[in-house]
Amino acid sequence: MRSRRVAAWLAVGVSAALFTSACGGGGGEAAGGAGGEATDATISVNGSEPENPLIPGNTSEVGGGKVVNALFSGLVDYRAENAEPYNVMAESIETTDSKVYTITLKEGWTFHDGTPVTSQSYIDAWNFVAYSPNGQQNASFLSQIQGFADVNTADPDGAEGPEQAPQPAATEMSGLRAIDDRTFEVTLSAPFSVFPTTLGYRAFAPLPEAFFTDQAAWEANPIGNGPFRFVSRQPGVNIVVERWDEWKGEEKPSIGGVEFRFYESPDAAYADVIANNLDYLEAIPSSALVGQLFETDLPERSVNQTYLGNTTITFPLYDPKYQNPQLRQAISLAIDRAAVNDTVYNGLRVPADGYIPPSLDGYIAGQCGDLCAFDPARAKQLFDSTGFTGPIEISSNVDGAGNQEAFQAVCVSITNALGVPCNFVPVPTFGEFRTTINAFQATTIFRTGWVADYPSIENFLNPLYKTNASSNDGQYSNPQVDALLAQADAAPSTEAGIALYQEAERAVLKDMPAVPLFYSTVQAGWSDRLQNVTTTQFRELDLASVTVSE
Repeated sequence: MRSRRVAAWLAVGVSAALFTSACGGGGGEAAGGAGGEATDATISVNGSEPENPLIPGNTSEVGGGKVVNALFSGLVDYRAENAEPYNVMAESIETTDSKVYTITLKEGWTFHDGTPVTSQSYIDAWNFVAYSPNGQQNASFLSQIQGFADVNTADPDGAEGPEQAPQPAATEMSGLRAIDDRTFEVTLSAPFSVFPTTLGYRAFAPLPEAFFTDQAAWEANPIGNGPFRFVSRQPGVNIVVERWDEWKGEEKPSIGGVEFRFYESPDAAYADVIANNLDYLEAIPSSALVGQLFETDLPERSVNQTYLGNTTITFPLYDPKYQNPQLRQAISLAIDRAAVNDTVYNGLRVPADGYIPPSLDGYIAGQCGDLCAFDPARAKQLFDSTGFTGPIEISSNVDGAGNQEAFQAVCVSITNALGVPCNFVPVPTFGEFRTTINAFQATTIFRTGWVADYPSIENFLNPLYKTNASSNDGQYSNPQVDALLAQADAAPSTEAGIALYQEAERAVLKDMPAVPLFYSTVQAGWSDRLQNVTTTQFRELDLASVTVSE
Protein backbone atom coordinates (compact mmCIF):
# COMPACT_ATOMS: atom_id res chain seq x y z
CA MET A 1 0.00 0.00 0.00
CA ARG A 2 1.47 3.38 -0.95
CA SER A 3 2.42 5.89 1.71
CA ARG A 4 0.07 8.70 2.59
CA ARG A 5 1.17 12.26 3.26
CA VAL A 6 -0.65 14.97 5.15
CA ALA A 7 -1.93 17.77 2.98
CA ALA A 8 0.19 20.92 3.13
CA TRP A 9 -2.53 23.18 4.56
CA LEU A 10 -2.69 21.19 7.78
CA ALA A 11 -0.18 23.35 9.53
CA VAL A 12 -0.18 26.25 11.97
CA GLY A 13 -2.73 28.38 10.21
CA VAL A 14 -5.76 26.09 10.06
CA SER A 15 -8.51 28.68 9.88
CA ALA A 16 -11.24 28.77 12.49
CA ALA A 17 -13.66 28.96 9.57
CA LEU A 18 -12.94 25.30 8.88
CA PHE A 19 -14.59 24.52 12.20
CA THR A 20 -17.64 26.75 11.88
CA SER A 21 -19.98 24.21 10.32
CA ALA A 22 -20.34 20.64 11.46
CA CYS A 23 -19.43 17.80 9.14
CA GLY A 24 -22.39 15.70 10.15
CA GLY A 25 -25.81 16.00 11.72
CA GLY A 26 -26.15 16.15 15.47
CA GLY A 27 -27.90 12.79 15.63
CA GLY A 28 -25.36 10.83 13.63
CA GLU A 29 -26.14 7.53 11.92
CA ALA A 30 -27.24 4.18 13.23
CA ALA A 31 -24.54 1.90 14.61
CA GLY A 32 -22.30 0.68 11.84
CA GLY A 33 -22.68 3.81 9.73
CA ALA A 34 -18.97 4.26 9.05
CA GLY A 35 -17.69 0.72 9.32
CA GLY A 36 -20.55 -1.20 7.72
CA GLU A 37 -23.19 -3.41 9.32
CA ALA A 38 -22.97 -3.56 13.11
CA THR A 39 -21.74 -6.74 14.75
CA ASP A 40 -21.21 -7.97 18.30
CA ALA A 41 -17.74 -9.32 17.45
CA THR A 42 -14.85 -7.91 19.50
CA ILE A 43 -11.44 -7.45 17.92
CA SER A 44 -8.06 -7.65 19.67
CA VAL A 45 -5.42 -4.94 19.28
CA ASN A 46 -1.86 -4.96 20.57
CA GLY A 47 -1.24 -2.38 23.27
CA SER A 48 0.85 -1.59 26.32
CA GLU A 49 -0.05 -1.15 29.97
CA PRO A 50 -1.10 2.48 30.59
CA GLU A 51 1.17 4.21 33.06
CA ASN A 52 -1.74 6.03 34.77
CA PRO A 53 -5.50 5.75 35.32
CA LEU A 54 -7.36 6.60 32.12
CA ILE A 55 -7.87 10.30 32.81
CA PRO A 56 -7.51 12.16 29.48
CA GLY A 57 -5.54 14.99 31.05
CA ASN A 58 -3.04 12.60 32.60
CA THR A 59 -2.53 10.31 29.61
CA SER A 60 0.40 11.35 27.43
CA GLU A 61 1.70 7.97 26.21
CA VAL A 62 0.57 5.69 23.41
CA GLY A 63 -0.66 2.73 25.50
CA GLY A 64 -3.15 4.70 27.53
CA GLY A 65 -3.84 7.07 24.65
CA LYS A 66 -5.36 4.36 22.45
CA VAL A 67 -7.88 3.48 25.14
CA VAL A 68 -8.69 7.08 26.07
CA ASN A 69 -9.26 7.91 22.40
CA ALA A 70 -11.83 5.11 22.23
CA LEU A 71 -13.57 6.17 25.46
CA PHE A 72 -13.77 9.91 24.78
CA SER A 73 -14.90 12.25 22.02
CA GLY A 74 -13.70 15.83 21.98
CA LEU A 75 -14.80 18.95 20.21
CA VAL A 76 -12.64 18.05 17.21
CA ASP A 77 -11.12 14.91 15.70
CA TYR A 78 -8.86 14.17 12.73
CA ARG A 79 -9.61 12.16 9.59
CA ALA A 80 -7.93 8.78 9.64
CA GLU A 81 -6.48 8.97 6.16
CA ASN A 82 -4.92 12.46 6.22
CA ALA A 83 -5.31 13.98 9.73
CA GLU A 84 -7.67 16.66 8.45
CA PRO A 85 -9.50 18.24 11.44
CA TYR A 86 -13.28 18.07 11.62
CA ASN A 87 -15.91 18.84 14.24
CA VAL A 88 -17.23 16.05 16.46
CA MET A 89 -18.98 17.51 19.52
CA ALA A 90 -18.51 21.08 18.35
CA GLU A 91 -21.27 22.52 16.23
CA SER A 92 -19.08 25.57 15.67
CA ILE A 93 -15.81 27.16 16.83
CA GLU A 94 -15.81 30.85 15.95
CA THR A 95 -13.35 33.71 16.43
CA THR A 96 -12.63 37.10 14.93
CA ASP A 97 -9.21 37.67 16.47
CA SER A 98 -7.71 34.21 17.26
CA LYS A 99 -7.85 35.17 20.93
CA VAL A 100 -11.50 34.88 21.97
CA TYR A 101 -13.28 31.74 20.75
CA THR A 102 -16.98 30.96 21.04
CA ILE A 103 -17.67 27.22 21.05
CA THR A 104 -21.15 25.78 20.54
CA LEU A 105 -21.85 22.11 21.26
CA LYS A 106 -24.12 19.83 19.27
CA GLU A 107 -27.38 18.85 20.92
CA GLY A 108 -28.20 15.59 22.64
CA TRP A 109 -24.78 14.27 23.60
CA THR A 110 -24.40 12.37 26.87
CA PHE A 111 -21.75 10.51 28.82
CA HIS A 112 -21.88 6.73 29.12
CA ASP A 113 -23.80 7.07 32.39
CA GLY A 114 -26.56 9.02 30.64
CA THR A 115 -25.72 12.44 32.09
CA PRO A 116 -25.56 15.30 29.57
CA VAL A 117 -22.35 16.69 28.15
CA THR A 118 -22.57 20.44 28.67
CA SER A 119 -20.38 23.51 28.47
CA GLN A 120 -19.61 23.00 32.15
CA SER A 121 -18.38 19.45 31.42
CA TYR A 122 -15.59 21.00 29.36
CA ILE A 123 -14.90 23.93 31.67
CA ASP A 124 -14.66 21.71 34.77
CA ALA A 125 -12.42 19.20 32.98
CA TRP A 126 -10.07 21.86 31.63
CA ASN A 127 -9.78 23.54 35.03
CA PHE A 128 -9.02 20.17 36.64
CA VAL A 129 -6.27 19.42 34.12
CA ALA A 130 -4.74 22.89 34.43
CA TYR A 131 -4.73 23.05 38.26
CA SER A 132 -1.16 22.05 39.14
CA PRO A 133 -1.87 20.31 42.50
CA ASN A 134 -3.81 17.71 40.45
CA GLY A 135 -0.53 16.69 38.77
CA GLN A 136 -1.93 16.20 35.27
CA GLN A 137 0.76 15.49 32.66
CA ASN A 138 -1.12 17.31 29.89
CA ALA A 139 -1.66 20.54 31.82
CA SER A 140 0.60 22.61 29.60
CA PHE A 141 -1.66 21.99 26.60
CA LEU A 142 -4.06 24.46 28.27
CA SER A 143 -1.38 27.05 28.95
CA GLN A 144 -2.68 29.34 26.20
CA ILE A 145 -5.91 29.95 28.15
CA GLN A 146 -6.13 33.20 30.11
CA GLY A 147 -5.62 32.58 33.82
CA PHE A 148 -3.53 29.41 33.41
CA ALA A 149 -0.66 30.94 35.36
CA ASP A 150 -3.03 31.57 38.28
CA VAL A 151 -3.93 27.87 38.58
CA ASN A 152 -0.64 26.27 37.60
CA THR A 153 2.61 26.84 39.50
CA ALA A 154 5.96 25.15 38.92
CA ASP A 155 7.95 23.23 41.52
CA PRO A 156 11.07 25.40 42.02
CA ASP A 157 13.47 22.48 42.54
CA GLY A 158 11.78 19.66 40.65
CA ALA A 159 9.62 16.79 41.80
CA GLU A 160 12.33 15.27 44.00
CA GLY A 161 13.52 18.48 45.69
CA PRO A 162 12.56 19.52 49.21
CA GLU A 163 10.76 22.69 48.14
CA GLN A 164 7.08 22.59 47.29
CA ALA A 165 5.40 24.35 44.41
CA PRO A 166 3.59 27.50 45.56
CA GLN A 167 -0.15 27.11 46.06
CA PRO A 168 -1.92 28.47 42.99
CA ALA A 169 -3.71 31.77 43.40
CA ALA A 170 -6.91 30.38 41.87
CA THR A 171 -8.64 27.08 41.16
CA GLU A 172 -10.32 28.15 37.91
CA MET A 173 -8.98 29.84 34.79
CA SER A 174 -10.44 33.28 34.14
CA GLY A 175 -10.52 32.62 30.40
CA LEU A 176 -13.37 30.09 30.56
CA ARG A 177 -16.98 31.27 30.70
CA ALA A 178 -20.20 29.30 30.21
CA ILE A 179 -22.79 31.22 28.19
CA ASP A 180 -25.40 28.47 28.37
CA ASP A 181 -25.47 24.66 28.51
CA ARG A 182 -24.32 24.37 24.90
CA THR A 183 -22.15 27.46 24.48
CA PHE A 184 -18.98 28.60 26.18
CA GLU A 185 -16.34 31.23 25.57
CA VAL A 186 -12.59 30.68 25.70
CA THR A 187 -10.30 33.69 26.05
CA LEU A 188 -6.61 33.07 25.43
CA SER A 189 -3.77 35.08 26.93
CA ALA A 190 -2.59 35.94 23.41
CA PRO A 191 -3.76 35.18 19.87
CA PHE A 192 -3.13 31.53 18.96
CA SER A 193 -4.37 30.53 15.52
CA VAL A 194 -3.55 26.84 16.11
CA PHE A 195 -6.04 26.63 18.97
CA PRO A 196 -8.98 25.07 17.03
CA THR A 197 -6.68 22.33 15.71
CA THR A 198 -5.41 21.51 19.20
CA LEU A 199 -8.93 20.78 20.46
CA GLY A 200 -8.82 17.24 19.07
CA TYR A 201 -6.14 16.29 21.59
CA ARG A 202 -7.29 14.30 24.62
CA ALA A 203 -6.24 16.99 27.12
CA PHE A 204 -9.33 18.92 25.99
CA ALA A 205 -11.82 16.06 26.56
CA PRO A 206 -14.85 16.65 28.82
CA LEU A 207 -15.38 14.89 32.16
CA PRO A 208 -18.70 13.87 33.77
CA GLU A 209 -19.92 14.94 37.20
CA ALA A 210 -19.22 11.40 38.43
CA PHE A 211 -15.50 12.05 38.07
CA PHE A 212 -15.60 14.98 40.48
CA THR A 213 -17.98 13.24 42.89
CA ASP A 214 -15.79 10.14 43.40
CA GLN A 215 -12.55 10.14 41.41
CA ALA A 216 -11.37 6.77 42.77
CA ALA A 217 -14.62 5.07 41.71
CA TRP A 218 -14.40 6.72 38.30
CA GLU A 219 -10.79 5.54 37.82
CA ALA A 220 -11.92 1.97 38.55
CA ASN A 221 -14.71 2.27 35.97
CA PRO A 222 -14.00 5.20 33.61
CA ILE A 223 -17.03 7.01 32.16
CA GLY A 224 -16.48 8.83 28.91
CA ASN A 225 -18.55 10.15 26.01
CA GLY A 226 -16.86 8.32 23.14
CA PRO A 227 -17.90 5.58 20.71
CA PHE A 228 -16.77 2.86 23.13
CA ARG A 229 -17.40 2.41 26.84
CA PHE A 230 -15.27 0.73 29.46
CA VAL A 231 -15.88 -2.95 30.33
CA SER A 232 -12.88 -4.27 32.27
CA ARG A 233 -9.18 -3.96 33.00
CA GLN A 234 -6.71 -6.66 34.04
CA PRO A 235 -3.38 -4.97 34.84
CA GLY A 236 -0.61 -6.39 32.72
CA VAL A 237 -3.09 -8.37 30.62
CA ASN A 238 -5.69 -6.26 28.82
CA ILE A 239 -8.34 -3.55 28.75
CA VAL A 240 -11.70 -4.30 27.15
CA VAL A 241 -14.18 -1.75 25.77
CA GLU A 242 -17.50 -2.23 23.97
CA ARG A 243 -19.33 -0.21 21.33
CA TRP A 244 -21.72 2.35 22.81
CA ASP A 245 -24.72 2.56 20.54
CA GLU A 246 -25.95 5.86 22.04
CA TRP A 247 -22.93 7.69 20.67
CA LYS A 248 -23.99 10.67 18.52
CA GLY A 249 -20.94 11.02 16.28
CA GLU A 250 -20.94 10.78 12.50
CA GLU A 251 -18.43 7.92 12.10
CA LYS A 252 -20.02 5.12 14.08
CA PRO A 253 -17.99 1.93 14.45
CA SER A 254 -19.46 -1.41 13.43
CA ILE A 255 -17.26 -3.64 15.59
CA GLY A 256 -18.77 -4.76 18.88
CA GLY A 257 -15.74 -3.90 20.99
CA VAL A 258 -11.98 -3.93 21.39
CA GLU A 259 -9.62 -5.87 23.61
CA PHE A 260 -6.36 -3.91 24.03
CA ARG A 261 -4.01 -6.79 24.76
CA PHE A 262 -0.58 -6.50 26.39
CA TYR A 263 2.27 -8.79 25.30
CA GLU A 264 5.63 -9.40 26.93
CA SER A 265 7.41 -9.10 23.59
CA PRO A 266 6.70 -7.81 20.06
CA ASP A 267 7.67 -11.20 18.62
CA ALA A 268 4.98 -12.95 20.67
CA ALA A 269 2.38 -10.49 19.39
CA TYR A 270 3.62 -10.94 15.82
CA ALA A 271 3.32 -14.74 16.08
CA ASP A 272 -0.27 -14.30 17.24
CA VAL A 273 -1.11 -12.08 14.27
CA ILE A 274 0.28 -14.64 11.84
CA ALA A 275 -1.79 -17.33 13.58
CA ASN A 276 -4.90 -15.10 13.57
CA ASN A 277 -4.93 -15.05 17.37
CA LEU A 278 -4.38 -11.27 17.47
CA ASP A 279 -6.33 -9.04 15.11
CA TYR A 280 -4.07 -5.97 14.81
CA LEU A 281 -0.41 -5.26 15.53
CA GLU A 282 0.66 -1.65 15.06
CA ALA A 283 4.42 -2.30 14.90
CA ILE A 284 6.02 -5.29 13.19
CA PRO A 285 9.10 -6.49 15.14
CA SER A 286 12.49 -5.91 13.58
CA SER A 287 13.01 -9.64 13.05
CA ALA A 288 10.22 -9.56 10.46
CA LEU A 289 11.41 -6.40 8.73
CA VAL A 290 14.51 -8.05 7.26
CA GLY A 291 13.84 -8.64 3.61
CA GLN A 292 10.27 -7.39 4.19
CA LEU A 293 9.48 -10.82 5.66
CA PHE A 294 6.23 -9.44 7.10
CA GLU A 295 4.85 -9.01 3.59
CA THR A 296 5.37 -12.74 3.02
CA ASP A 297 4.10 -13.78 6.46
CA LEU A 298 1.03 -11.54 6.15
CA PRO A 299 0.04 -11.51 2.46
CA GLU A 300 -2.59 -8.86 1.75
CA ARG A 301 -2.82 -8.03 5.45
CA SER A 302 0.01 -5.63 6.18
CA VAL A 303 0.87 -2.02 5.49
CA ASN A 304 4.01 0.12 5.27
CA GLN A 305 3.29 3.84 5.43
CA THR A 306 4.48 7.12 6.90
CA TYR A 307 2.85 8.79 9.88
CA LEU A 308 3.34 11.94 11.94
CA GLY A 309 6.10 10.82 14.25
CA ASN A 310 9.81 10.75 14.95
CA THR A 311 12.36 8.87 17.05
CA THR A 312 14.97 10.67 19.14
CA ILE A 313 17.27 10.10 22.09
CA THR A 314 17.06 12.64 24.93
CA PHE A 315 19.62 13.76 27.47
CA PRO A 316 18.62 14.21 31.14
CA LEU A 317 19.97 17.74 31.39
CA TYR A 318 19.35 17.76 35.13
CA ASP A 319 22.34 15.38 35.33
CA PRO A 320 25.50 17.57 35.27
CA LYS A 321 27.46 15.17 33.07
CA TYR A 322 25.21 15.91 30.06
CA GLN A 323 25.16 19.71 30.28
CA ASN A 324 27.90 20.40 27.75
CA PRO A 325 26.21 20.92 24.34
CA GLN A 326 29.40 19.82 22.55
CA LEU A 327 29.06 16.40 24.14
CA ARG A 328 25.51 16.14 22.87
CA GLN A 329 26.54 17.31 19.41
CA ALA A 330 29.41 14.80 19.35
CA ILE A 331 27.06 11.92 20.10
CA SER A 332 24.74 13.02 17.28
CA LEU A 333 27.65 13.17 14.85
CA ALA A 334 28.78 9.69 15.98
CA ILE A 335 25.54 7.97 14.91
CA ASP A 336 25.41 6.43 11.45
CA ARG A 337 21.66 6.71 10.95
CA ALA A 338 21.71 5.17 7.50
CA ALA A 339 23.60 2.10 8.73
CA VAL A 340 21.24 1.62 11.69
CA ASN A 341 18.27 1.99 9.34
CA ASP A 342 19.64 -0.62 6.95
CA THR A 343 20.77 -3.04 9.68
CA VAL A 344 17.73 -2.91 11.96
CA TYR A 345 14.86 -1.55 9.89
CA ASN A 346 15.85 -2.90 6.48
CA GLY A 347 15.80 0.62 5.08
CA LEU A 348 12.17 1.24 6.05
CA ARG A 349 12.82 4.33 8.21
CA VAL A 350 13.89 7.80 7.08
CA PRO A 351 17.04 9.25 8.74
CA ALA A 352 16.04 12.51 10.41
CA ASP A 353 17.51 15.92 9.58
CA GLY A 354 15.45 17.79 12.18
CA TYR A 355 12.51 17.37 14.53
CA ILE A 356 9.64 18.22 12.13
CA PRO A 357 8.35 15.36 9.92
CA PRO A 358 8.53 16.02 6.17
CA SER A 359 4.74 15.68 5.81
CA LEU A 360 4.01 18.80 7.90
CA ASP A 361 4.03 22.33 6.55
CA GLY A 362 7.07 24.01 8.06
CA TYR A 363 9.51 21.16 7.48
CA ILE A 364 12.88 22.33 6.11
CA ALA A 365 15.18 19.77 4.54
CA GLY A 366 18.55 19.81 6.27
CA GLN A 367 17.30 21.90 9.19
CA CYS A 368 19.77 20.14 11.49
CA GLY A 369 22.67 21.06 9.24
CA ASP A 370 25.82 18.99 9.59
CA LEU A 371 24.99 18.11 13.22
CA CYS A 372 22.80 15.25 11.99
CA ALA A 373 25.41 13.99 9.52
CA PHE A 374 27.60 10.99 10.32
CA ASP A 375 31.04 12.53 10.82
CA PRO A 376 33.17 10.33 13.10
CA ALA A 377 36.27 12.53 12.82
CA ARG A 378 34.47 15.69 13.93
CA ALA A 379 32.52 13.70 16.52
CA LYS A 380 35.77 12.44 18.06
CA GLN A 381 37.30 15.93 18.06
CA LEU A 382 34.28 17.47 19.78
CA PHE A 383 33.98 14.60 22.22
CA ASP A 384 37.63 14.76 23.27
CA SER A 385 37.32 18.50 23.91
CA THR A 386 34.61 17.90 26.53
CA GLY A 387 36.75 15.76 28.83
CA PHE A 388 33.95 13.21 29.14
CA THR A 389 35.51 9.79 29.76
CA GLY A 390 32.47 7.56 29.47
CA PRO A 391 30.97 5.13 29.38
CA ILE A 392 28.00 6.39 27.38
CA GLU A 393 24.74 4.66 28.27
CA ILE A 394 21.46 4.65 26.35
CA SER A 395 18.30 3.09 27.80
CA SER A 396 15.00 1.99 26.28
CA ASN A 397 12.10 -0.24 27.09
CA VAL A 398 12.41 -3.55 25.25
CA ASP A 399 8.72 -4.43 25.00
CA GLY A 400 8.46 -2.24 21.90
CA ALA A 401 9.19 -3.53 18.43
CA GLY A 402 12.85 -3.17 17.43
CA ASN A 403 13.89 -0.98 20.35
CA GLN A 404 16.62 -3.24 21.66
CA GLU A 405 18.15 -3.98 18.26
CA ALA A 406 18.01 -0.32 17.19
CA PHE A 407 19.72 1.11 20.24
CA GLN A 408 22.29 -1.62 20.40
CA ALA A 409 23.18 -0.66 16.82
CA VAL A 410 23.27 3.04 17.78
CA CYS A 411 25.70 2.17 20.59
CA VAL A 412 27.94 0.21 18.22
CA SER A 413 28.15 3.26 15.95
CA ILE A 414 28.95 5.58 18.88
CA THR A 415 31.60 3.24 20.27
CA ASN A 416 33.31 2.90 16.91
CA ALA A 417 33.30 6.65 16.29
CA LEU A 418 34.31 7.92 19.73
CA GLY A 419 36.48 5.09 20.99
CA VAL A 420 34.67 4.83 24.33
CA PRO A 421 32.17 2.18 25.39
CA CYS A 422 28.53 2.86 24.64
CA ASN A 423 26.28 0.44 26.51
CA PHE A 424 22.62 -0.27 25.90
CA VAL A 425 20.64 -0.44 29.16
CA PRO A 426 17.39 -2.40 28.66
CA VAL A 427 14.26 -1.70 30.72
CA PRO A 428 11.69 -4.55 30.60
CA THR A 429 8.46 -2.58 30.16
CA PHE A 430 7.33 0.79 28.93
CA GLY A 431 5.66 1.54 32.25
CA GLU A 432 8.89 1.03 34.21
CA PHE A 433 10.81 3.05 31.63
CA ARG A 434 8.44 6.02 31.78
CA THR A 435 8.20 6.00 35.57
CA THR A 436 11.89 6.86 35.85
CA ILE A 437 11.72 9.49 33.11
CA ASN A 438 8.58 11.16 34.50
CA ALA A 439 10.24 11.40 37.93
CA PHE A 440 13.31 13.06 36.33
CA GLN A 441 15.50 10.32 37.77
CA ALA A 442 17.17 9.09 34.59
CA THR A 443 20.94 8.71 34.74
CA THR A 444 21.36 7.58 31.13
CA ILE A 445 20.49 8.99 27.73
CA PHE A 446 17.06 7.56 26.90
CA ARG A 447 14.91 6.71 23.91
CA THR A 448 12.17 9.20 23.12
CA GLY A 449 9.74 9.57 20.28
CA TRP A 450 6.80 11.73 19.39
CA VAL A 451 3.56 10.95 17.62
CA ALA A 452 1.70 14.14 16.78
CA ASP A 453 -1.17 15.07 19.08
CA TYR A 454 -2.54 17.26 16.31
CA PRO A 455 -1.24 18.12 12.82
CA SER A 456 0.96 21.21 13.35
CA ILE A 457 4.64 22.12 13.44
CA GLU A 458 3.88 23.77 16.80
CA ASN A 459 3.07 20.38 18.34
CA PHE A 460 6.63 19.14 17.71
CA LEU A 461 8.14 22.09 19.61
CA ASN A 462 6.07 23.60 22.43
CA PRO A 463 5.25 20.39 24.38
CA LEU A 464 8.82 19.10 24.08
CA TYR A 465 11.21 22.03 24.27
CA LYS A 466 9.48 24.92 26.02
CA THR A 467 10.61 25.35 29.63
CA ASN A 468 8.55 23.13 31.98
CA ALA A 469 6.38 21.81 29.13
CA SER A 470 4.43 18.62 29.76
CA SER A 471 6.67 16.33 27.67
CA ASN A 472 9.99 18.13 28.19
CA ASP A 473 11.51 14.92 29.56
CA GLY A 474 15.09 16.17 29.72
CA GLN A 475 14.18 19.48 31.43
CA TYR A 476 15.64 21.52 28.58
CA SER A 477 15.34 25.29 29.01
CA ASN A 478 16.49 28.12 26.79
CA PRO A 479 14.98 31.63 27.20
CA GLN A 480 15.69 32.44 23.54
CA VAL A 481 13.71 29.39 22.44
CA ASP A 482 10.87 30.21 24.84
CA ALA A 483 10.67 33.73 23.43
CA LEU A 484 10.63 32.50 19.82
CA LEU A 485 7.90 29.97 20.58
CA ALA A 486 5.81 32.64 22.29
CA GLN A 487 6.19 34.93 19.29
CA ALA A 488 5.25 32.10 16.92
CA ASP A 489 2.15 31.24 18.97
CA ALA A 490 0.92 34.83 18.70
CA ALA A 491 2.00 35.47 15.10
CA PRO A 492 -0.51 37.48 13.05
CA SER A 493 -0.38 35.13 10.07
CA THR A 494 0.25 31.50 9.25
CA GLU A 495 3.41 32.31 7.32
CA ALA A 496 4.86 34.44 10.09
CA GLY A 497 4.10 31.76 12.66
CA ILE A 498 5.76 29.01 10.63
CA ALA A 499 8.90 31.10 10.10
CA LEU A 500 9.23 31.70 13.86
CA TYR A 501 8.64 28.03 14.69
CA GLN A 502 11.35 27.13 12.18
CA GLU A 503 13.74 29.60 13.82
CA ALA A 504 12.97 28.05 17.22
CA GLU A 505 13.64 24.56 15.83
CA ARG A 506 17.06 25.66 14.57
CA ALA A 507 17.92 27.08 17.99
CA VAL A 508 16.90 23.86 19.75
CA LEU A 509 18.88 21.73 17.30
CA LYS A 510 22.01 23.78 17.99
CA ASP A 511 21.61 22.98 21.70
CA MET A 512 20.83 19.32 20.83
CA PRO A 513 18.84 18.41 23.99
CA ALA A 514 17.50 15.50 21.94
CA VAL A 515 19.22 13.86 18.99
CA PRO A 516 16.99 13.33 15.91
CA LEU A 517 17.33 9.77 14.65
CA PHE A 518 14.48 8.82 12.30
CA TYR A 519 11.24 10.06 10.83
CA SER A 520 8.65 7.43 11.45
CA THR A 521 7.04 4.87 9.27
CA VAL A 522 4.66 2.21 10.49
CA GLN A 523 4.62 -1.41 9.45
CA ALA A 524 1.40 -2.93 10.77
CA GLY A 525 -0.26 -6.29 10.30
CA TRP A 526 -3.67 -7.79 10.92
CA SER A 527 -5.59 -11.05 11.01
CA ASP A 528 -7.75 -12.62 8.32
CA ARG A 529 -10.82 -11.48 10.31
CA LEU A 530 -10.31 -7.78 9.55
CA GLN A 531 -11.33 -5.84 6.48
CA ASN A 532 -11.29 -2.13 5.60
CA VAL A 533 -8.17 -1.60 7.69
CA THR A 534 -6.86 1.97 7.88
CA THR A 535 -3.81 2.94 9.92
CA THR A 536 -4.15 6.58 10.92
CA GLN A 537 -1.55 9.31 10.67
CA PHE A 538 -1.20 8.88 14.44
CA ARG A 539 -0.22 5.20 14.02
CA GLU A 540 -3.46 3.76 15.36
CA LEU A 541 -6.03 1.42 13.86
CA ASP A 542 -9.06 3.43 12.78
CA LEU A 543 -11.77 1.80 14.89
CA ALA A 544 -14.55 3.59 13.03
CA SER A 545 -13.92 2.11 9.58
CA VAL A 546 -12.53 -1.36 10.33
CA THR A 547 -14.90 -4.29 9.83
CA VAL A 548 -14.67 -7.85 11.07
CA SER A 549 -15.91 -11.21 9.84
CA GLU A 550 -17.29 -13.63 12.42
